[in-house]
Amino acid sequence: MKIEGEGQLLRVFIGESDHWQGRPLHEAILLAAREQGLAGATVVRGLAGFGATSLIHTVKVLRLSEDLPMVIEIVDKPDRIEKFVRMLDAMITDGMVTLEKVNVLMYRHNGDVGPGAGV
Repeated sequence: MKIEGEGQLLRVFIGESDHWQGRPLHEAILLAAREQGLAGATVVRGLAGFGATSLIHTVKVLRLSEDLPMVIEIVDKPDRIEKFVRMLDAMITDGMVTLEKVNVLMYRHNGDVGPGAGV
């Protein structure tokens, strides 16, 4: 799905050790976003962070954390994001979800190049 103009950015903040139905939660969310046909999603693994407990999780040379922060970012049309957020409620037991209005300037795929490509 190609989107232009007003969109919505969904960010999901979870821990690397979070799971849902036997699979890593970040992977489950990514697969669910693809199954729902959302425009795209990216999973980012953080180097350090803390959440509600204020316990800092970090990567250090002598100590590797097993619960680094993970952020999943998804951009799509507001109505599609809203539907997906309702689904996330069952999946996330510990974490944070944020929404932002965004202006999608370009979204290229399938070899599209330059202004107006694929129109």
